[in-house]
Amino acid sequence: MQKKIIAIIAEVKEDPELICSLNGSSDLMLDAALDSLQIINFILRVEDEFNVEIDFDTFEQEHLKSVETFSNYIAELVRVQV
Repeated sequence: MQKKIIAIIAEVKEDPELICSLNGSSDLMLDAALDSLQIINFILRVEDEFNVEIDFDTFEQEHLKSVETFSNYIAELVRVQV
């Protein structure tokens, strides 16, 4: 799942080199340098890709601390929403 999340980040950023430079411990805000609009696009792409709905009332910025943290959050959503 982390590789797919990184691929979506690279797509949103329009920077294919991010696929090689990001890893599980990469911070989505700092290392991927996603701005607020890109974060929204990223989350929408993730929702489509994994067929989940992210509830912004319960979503916390901590989920963006690393690719691994975000992947775990999405994996939990996938498991709960199935």
